[in-house]
Amino acid sequence: MAAPAAPARLAPIPLHTLYALLDPVTVPPHHPRAAFVNWGLTYRCRPLAVFQPETEHQCELVFELARREGKTVRATGVGHSPSDLACTSGYMLRTEKLNKIIEVNAEKRYVVAQGGVTLNAVHTALDAHGLAMTNLGSISDQTLAGMVTTSTHGSGIDYKVLSTHVLSLLLLLPDGSRVLCSREDRPDLFMASLCGLGSTGLILEVKLEVEPAFRLKETQESLPFDEVLDKFDDLVHSAEHVRLWWFPSAGVVRVSAANRSNEPKKPVGTWLWHSLISFHLLQFLFFLGRFITSLVPLIGRVGAWLVSNKTVAVDDSYRIFNVDCKYPQYTTEWAIPYARARLCLQEMKAWLDEEHANPNGLRPHFPIEIRFTDADNIWLSPSNGGKTCWIGIVQYKPYGLSVPYRKLFERYEQIVTRYGGRPHWAKAHHFRPDDLRKLYPRFDDFIRVLEEVDPRGMLRNEYVNRHLFGAQGPEYGERVFKAKP
Repeated sequence: MAAPAAPARLAPIPLHTLYALLDPVTVPPHHPRAAFVNWGLTYRCRPLAVFQPETEHQCELVFELARREGKTVRATGVGHSPSDLACTSGYMLRTEKLNKIIEVNAEKRYVVAQGGVTLNAVHTALDAHGLAMTNLGSISDQTLAGMVTTSTHGSGIDYKVLSTHVLSLLLLLPDGSRVLCSREDRPDLFMASLCGLGSTGLILEVKLEVEPAFRLKETQESLPFDEVLDKFDDLVHSAEHVRLWWFPSAGVVRVSAANRSNEPKKPVGTWLWHSLISFHLLQFLFFLGRFITSLVPLIGRVGAWLVSNKTVAVDDSYRIFNVDCKYPQYTTEWAIPYARARLCLQEMKAWLDEEHANPNGLRPHFPIEIRFTDADNIWLSPSNGGKTCWIGIVQYKPYGLSVPYRKLFERYEQIVTRYGGRPHWAKAHHFRPDDLRKLYPRFDDFIRVLEEVDPRGMLRNEYVNRHLFGAQGPEYGERVFKAKP
């Protein structure tokens, strides 16, 4: 990634000329894409205008228009964040067409790509050169920039969040200048941008460290919850990449342990399970559970039974890392200091046991996902300063329909906050600046960088203003969760 020779700012352009130049990339107001809805079908907005630039110069024009008219701009990729992080009442800049792979260097083991490229496309480009990303989260539909700005994580107690593999970023700043930053050049801007929530600048290019392609051998087996808790630390350290799926109504945990392997490929999965039973049957059962809540624990027990056999799979790394998220969903996920994770899970089990014993109790869908990351020093990373356990809950939306989830999430968050929990930035939460300042030692440094590069707040939206700057607005459960169970 070559740095621009000098800050590139547009020469003054007459406003009518600016409109004409942007017309080809402006979404017509009655077009379906003039409104935005996220992947989970939980947040919607209708921006003032939506732009779909195909070149970096067109991005500069959008920024120029926003400066001239005193508007805000929100960069949005595929909308996978299950919160209003991507939503805006100002201008929206859709980045899907900024999706080029610029360079793949097998010798020096890095890739340079535009921020709007999806991780799936990155996998394809890397695979052609015998390379792969070191770690991944559960999905690869998200954009590269989205991964960077939300501190996306995978699982592995000795593996850091994915943003730590970024070598440098090329940003378009609100004033129209382009800046190349890294840990050596403009390090404060770089560290702020690695979990910058899209508010430090538009990520034009990412230079990402990668490694030779590898396979993973994954063993999955189901164990009683109490057994998992008894040997929790041993299990977490038993493989390079360990993740857990807890079925509370069945009292079992599906343990996934994966290590690098040179064995021949041996994928696990059949059309009958993955396409018919796992998807269509379970969705129908969750649909029935909207009306007969006593079915929900039964569905969990059935699901735990269907995956109870021990399995061993060997496949390309990204195929093992990624999982099927199945349906649109409400979700919340918090990061707990690893040292306190076992006690937190014990309290969660006691709570959920009470709910299941109560005929009118809360009915969580399955499973609760538990993952792990190593400590890092990214300013707003939930793993900043210590090894971390991530605990995530989903409530599926069968056929896109609403289901009860607010009270469940609120009770869950009351528990995790007592154990020093930090919310996943891409997901809905109720924390404001005073809460975040207590959890993040570099929080005020982050705010300082935002005020330096964007004093007018051109890149801020309602989410950023609410959580980072304490703007007034509807409280948690009104703005954040829109459904009416």
